[in-house]
Parts: sequence; structure tokens; C-alpha cells
Amino acid sequence: QVQLVESGGGSVQAGGSLRVSCVASGLTYSLYCMGWFRQAPGKEREGVATIDINGRTSYADSVKGRYTISRDNAKNTLYLQMNTLEPEDTATYTCAATRRKNCRPGEPSTWYNYSGQGTQVTVSS
Repeated sequence: QVQLVESGGGSVQAGGSLRVSCVASGLTYSLYCMGWFRQAPGKEREGVATIDINGRTSYADSVKGRYTISRDNAKNTLYLQMNTLEPEDTATYTCAATRRKNCRPGEPSTWYNYSGQGTQVTVSS
């Protein structure tokens, strides 16, 4: 059974930083392209960052320069380091895995095979 479990969310003031993590189990993690999505109340789900099986990263324009996605294949773990957070970054952050070799933030979450339950990030002004 495949599981993706996020952690590390919380509340922070604008300008602060957070790192969220996603631990994967039940799949050969190194073979999956991984992504982070976020969804705020009343808004559509947005892909924010992806990392493929070779470690190549891609970012949505809204987070470029502030967020860093990384993966540790030995620990089956995906990370998202978020710096200079803004109130507009408030959302539930979810990780997702796709067996495709490449993935991009602009792709719909339905293209992914698995996703987690999410972790809440709240940024106050």
C-alpha cells in the first residue's frame, strides 16, 4: 500500500521560513517524479514545485527564488524549504508522486498516481 505522509506545517509570520516534508512508503521512491501542490480555501489547487528522478527541479513563478524542493532517495523523503513566506502562501500543502520520468508544476494533480493528505501552512501578516 502506497502512502505519502506530509509533516512540518505550522504557523509563521510573514518573512519567516518553514520546511515541510513528505515520507513515501510502498513504492520505489527513486523512480517517481515528485511534486508539491497547495490549495487555499476557495482557490484551485496549484502546483508549486517538482523534482524529477534525476534531481531536476521546476518551480511555479509565484514561488521561484523563495522555495526549494529537494529529495533524499535513501530516506524516501521529499522536502520543500519555504523562505520569505507571504500571507498569500497560506494553504494546505500536499505532496504527490507520478511514475512519469518528468513532471512540471503546471500539470494537473490528476496526472499523479499518488498524493498525501496534506499539511497546513499559515502565514500571518
